[in-house]
Amino acid sequence: MDANAVQVARWIALQWGFVAAGFGAGLVVLGAAFGIGKLAAAAMDASGRQPEVAGQVRTSMLLAAVLIEGATFFALVICIILATKSVG
Repeated sequence: MDANAVQVARWIALQWGFVAAGFGAGLVVLGAAFGIGKLAAAAMDASGRQPEVAGQVRTSMLLAAVLIEGATFFALVICIILATKSVG
């Protein structure tokens, strides 16, 4: 293969890396949204059943939401790093 064909192959591989990173980032965000939605629904249900512990439930919910968001940001950073990694 000549040098031009190699450059084209690297460019195509890099573009597919961008597509894969975008797909992965979308899956990460959907998973985080689903997890936080279920978390908030369970917290609202618990607060509705026992209003006297609403403060403790809120604190636990926020802690879990922060952990979910942290894992989400970590996964998004990994997607960005893998997308921009040079091919070859």
